[in-house]
Amino acid sequence: MCDTIINIVNIVGKEVVRTVIGLVGVFIVVLGNAIMLTWTERKVAGHIQRRIGPKEVGPFGLLQSFADSVKLLGKELLTPANVEKPLYFLAPTLIFVPVLVTFVVIPFDGFLQVKDINTGILVILAFSSLTVLSILIGGWGSDNKYSLIGAVRSVAQNIAYEIPLLLALLPVILMANSFSLRDIAEAQRGAWFVVYQPIAFLIFFVASVAETNRTPFDLPEAESELVAGFHTEYSGMRFSLFFLAEYTNMFIVSAIAVTFFLGGYQGPILPGVVWFFIKTYLLVFVLLWFRWTFPRVRFDQLLNFSWKILIPVSFLNLLVTGGILKL
Repeated sequence: MCDTIINIVNIVGKEVVRTVIGLVGVFIVVLGNAIMLTWTERKVAGHIQRRIGPKEVGPFGLLQSFADSVKLLGKELLTPANVEKPLYFLAPTLIFVPVLVTFVVIPFDGFLQVKDINTGILVILAFSSLTVLSILIGGWGSDNKYSLIGAVRSVAQNIAYEIPLLLALLPVILMANSFSLRDIAEAQRGAWFVVYQPIAFLIFFVASVAETNRTPFDLPEAESELVAGFHTEYSGMRFSLFFLAEYTNMFIVSAIAVTFFLGGYQGPILPGVVWFFIKTYLLVFVLLWFRWTFPRVRFDQLLNFSWKILIPVSFLNLLVTGGILKL
């Protein structure tokens, strides 16, 4: 009896230690990713617009993001007089929760995953709804018409594009016969699912651009119309949490696309984790490229594109896939 209890305590203790180490690693990856992508976005924008970009702070401007981080941390936290304080303070914190949870179930390699959950993609999709909820809370609680308009736009946009995004993932889930992200990655040892599901991949990627509020679907924070949209009234560290969540969400949607369609960590010669980050950051680069290439669409065009084109095509793709698998 005593030996059984000791064994249970040892197993639980190892799981707790592993989880804590994993969460610390996730936090480091999140911060490092945001710092690197802010520099990368400026450099990509500079080259596309035929200019240099950051170059003064550190070699090639690499330390510019660190300087900006220190500046944001040192800024005064201003709170407008008429805001709904519980909602206003909750939004920046709430938007960061799904970021940490999502990283827990992403398989960076066959052995590098904080926790392999057999319903991993469902966990990601469930917690991703907190992002749009926090944006709505922040816009509503800010007592600012521009913030509220940006929040309402974000809700309408996310409702419209979550449907084709989910429908694009279902054919892959049917083919892999699992909701586990590791199982889906392992199922692509012979051939990547993008070979069998190119339409689903394109639908997922377009829907991901809209879900992350990136150009040409950045209507919730359209600077030319709404100042800064839902985070207009936020400053200092509160603003930086919104900023951090946006860049982390770019990495997350790219990582899911890699896991579902591009073989995950599968690849020759190099370690799996190296292949995973190469593929993921190639997709992130495409997201950055979009921002400095395409003009912002109108809001009616945004919604019509989802409801009239993406959703019917994704439904048809799902039906064809299900029929072929059944036959």
